[in-house]
Amino acid sequence: MSAVLTPTSRAGAPAGFDINRFLVRFGLFFLLAALVIVFTWLRPSFASAGNINDMLRSASISAIMFLGLTWIIAAGEIDVSFMSVAALSTMIVAGLVSAGAGWPLASLVALLAGLLVGLLNGLLVALMGLPALVITIATGGLAGSIAAAIGKGTSIPMATTGFAGALVDANLGLLPVLTVLVALLYAGAWMLQDRTTFGHYIYAMEQNRHAVVEAGIPAGKLLFLLYVVSAVLSSVAGVLLAADLSSGQPYIGSSYFIDGLTAVLLGGMALKMGKPNMVGTLTGVLLLAVLLSGAALLGWTDSQRQIVRAALLIAGVALVVWTRRKNRVRI
Repeated sequence: MSAVLTPTSRAGAPAGFDINRFLVRFGLFFLLAALVIVFTWLRPSFASAGNINDMLRSASISAIMFLGLTWIIAAGEIDVSFMSVAALSTMIVAGLVSAGAGWPLASLVALLAGLLVGLLNGLLVALMGLPALVITIATGGLAGSIAAAIGKGTSIPMATTGFAGALVDANLGLLPVLTVLVALLYAGAWMLQDRTTFGHYIYAMEQNRHAVVEAGIPAGKLLFLLYVVSAVLSSVAGVLLAADLSSGQPYIGSSYFIDGLTAVLLGGMALKMGKPNMVGTLTGVLLLAVLLSGAALLGWTDSQRQIVRAALLIAGVALVVWTRRKNRVRI
């Protein structure tokens, strides 16, 4: 009588369960939870209502700035102008408000400036086929230079923060209203990403752009749209930053550059194994906010925080590249 054997892994789990894959897919969530527990244990004030509120508020603004970047990287391209667009928006708002313009007009002009940068990026990269890295470095440099010129190299303080300040400061219990709005925004973006052909086309572009075009999908127009969305959302984040800081800051983009790429690339390992996605980016943003707040409470210097950020970025890039190569070898 023959015996029927059921394949099992060495750990006794059913065949098909890959512990390494599981840890990569969900490791970011475990790391976030571990950081919260450790910082709360080391500094109980970390878990105070005020600190949680501050973390969520700053994370919400960052999440808006990085949403469009997530889709661009998921499509196999890059945008390094997003943080400069946000800085330009803060300076436009601050310059106009300090000159006597109202917040609605100042915000509209800032959004139009972001739209122009997005249109320029989309035209040069998506429609003309120029290298995305070179183009977005150039447009980011242009935006940053204009931001610095507006304030003649210095920040511009504001006496009032208008409707944007009211939105940033508003709370719904413990949660900032802005956090609730960002959660809804990301939920909608997740639906587009995972439940519509729009999201499938984005990921298909990274896998094989030529095949996408051959299938009749307007890849150029789609990428053009992604650059416009990224720039406009960066402008929205810039308007909110101006209200949060009560000033325009021409050089604020430097810290957001590393944070944006880290959140998107490290978050790309969450759930989708090397594919940037909404859930991963949002988790990455929260992880960076927790790390920044906890490090500040522990008295870490700015250089120490930058070292950790850089290490996380390197880890994110390495993991994404390794996973994509591994998946392509399987195919």
